Amino acid sequence: MAFVSIGDMRTRPGEVWRQLRTEGDLVITSSGQPFALMISAENDDIEELLIALRRAQAQLAVSRLRKQAEMQKVNRLSEEEIQAEILQARRERK
Repeated sequence: MAFVSIGDMRTRPGEVWRQLRTEGDLVITSSGQPFALMISAENDDIEELLIALRRAQAQLAVSRLRKQAEMQKVNRLSEEEIQAEILQARRERK
């Protein structure tokens, strides 16, 4: 996995382009911190690729929620407790 700064994208776009073609994907950084991914894609695969990426993001979010629930010891709630949590969150959201 290769890392490229946002500054490199501005000052050396041709080099970044070549690196993307070689590596297949790049991690874009700002102030040394990753903030975006750049991946190569074929024109006819873009829609399918976006769907797959969104699914992967959703799976990652669920995994994080499960870990958080386990750390907070709320991963063993009863059905009634789950429904109460949902209702409370909905009340707070309004």
